[in-house]
Amino acid sequence: MKSMTRYMIPMLLLILSFGCQSTEEGQNNTAESHLAAEEILNVQYGEKSEQKMDIYLPEGRNSNTKVFILVHGGGWTGGSKADTAYVIPMLKQQFPGYAIVNIDYRLASIQYPAFPKQVQDIEEAIQFLKRSNYKISNNYALIGASAGAHIAMLYSYRFDTHGDIKAVCSIVGPSDFTDPNYKNHPYFHYGAQYLIGNINYREHPEVVETVSPAMQVKTTSPPTIMFYGGQGPLLYLLHRGAG
Repeated sequence: MKSMTRYMIPMLLLILSFGCQSTEEGQNNTAESHLAAEEILNVQYGEKSEQKMDIYLPEGRNSNTKVFILVHGGGWTGGSKADTAYVIPMLKQQFPGYAIVNIDYRLASIQYPAFPKQVQDIEEAIQFLKRSNYKISNNYALIGASAGAHIAMLYSYRFDTHGDIKAVCSIVGPSDFTDPNYKNHPYFHYGAQYLIGNINYREHPEVVETVSPAMQVKTTSPPTIMFYGGQGPLLYLLHRGAG
């Protein structure tokens, strides 16, 4: 992920209908214009211990302040928000008027697979932010890496019923598990157990479609930019180092 960051930031400037925050927007609410920058760490957004987020609020924020949400990778079974923390200084530099939220989510096991609980965690995090008094907007861009990118895309295309997600950045995120290169690969059976549990995906191909972001894209889906490496015939599903 780190090697791709130098491409990610300038491309985000081009892709995001999320848009740049204008001077006019920043002056819409003078009562809020004197708010100081804040960093609020390990905020509990749900009842489970893993449901925590770090929140970085810019100076002078108001109800037009847009929000980046970072979603770490780790093969659905590992990783933490610490893995994506290095991106935060770069986002602050390039987008000084934006808020940044870096989330942890519940990790998967075979008994308690990633789907649907991890997309539910993104929903829960967003609803928490909406209920908060942080003086930010309800316009979000998701930046995910590896499994985090898969979760970000799946949530944005299928489960964002309010249209809150305005853009998605996927860094080596798997998007189409119906591709034979996945379904016929020896690693896929192992990874699928952590993603969907002990379901025979060959007998129930509809389950594989359900967790494939590419199968959920609609004309109303948010604009998405995707980064992949130039080598390797298959994205290794459980490559924790990619996160």
